Amino acid sequence: MGWLSLLALAFALAMDAFTVAIVAGLSAHPLTGRHVFRLSFHFGLFQALMPTLGWAAGTAVSRYLSAFGHWVAFALLALVGTRMIVEASRGPSTRRASDPTSGWSLVLLSIATSIDALAVGISLGLLGSGIAVPAVVIGVVAAGMTVVGMVLGRQVGTIWGERVEVAGGVILIAIGVQIVATHMP
Repeated sequence: MGWLSLLALAFALAMDAFTVAIVAGLSAHPLTGRHVFRLSFHFGLFQALMPTLGWAAGTAVSRYLSAFGHWVAFALLALVGTRMIVEASRGPSTRRASDPTSGWSLVLLSIATSIDALAVGISLGLLGSGIAVPAVVIGVVAAGMTVVGMVLGRQVGTIWGERVEVAGGVILIAIGVQIVATHMP
């Protein structure tokens, strides 16, 4: 795989992470460097590990993943999106500060945004390609796009206020629906 193809692949895989990072930037109150580091590190790490796992798994697992991987991504994004909507709907007096960069939200978002990378890893394994360089490039691009997305999300959140967290939850659910829709026959 050439460098241009590899970069195009890495940017394509990072789009989900970028979009989710915008939503995370909207809902982190206040957005700190620690939030940005945690999310970008984990998204980059998972984006690098998933193709490596897929590459190692090979063809035996590919037919099973292709059948339901998109449903797993949808379920994870819908769970986190619904949680964001519920948290935003609690009202200011009972609402806890939302932090999508910690706990189960961080783990679920990291997995959900990197499932496509698992399938790419399986494809690279079938092609007989190496995995070290692609995994590193995919991870670094995802981490960088996550930083940009979070900063962009914070700017939008500052302009529109806290109501955007509900919209963020809806966006995560919509991303999940879009993933399922693109994998339907």
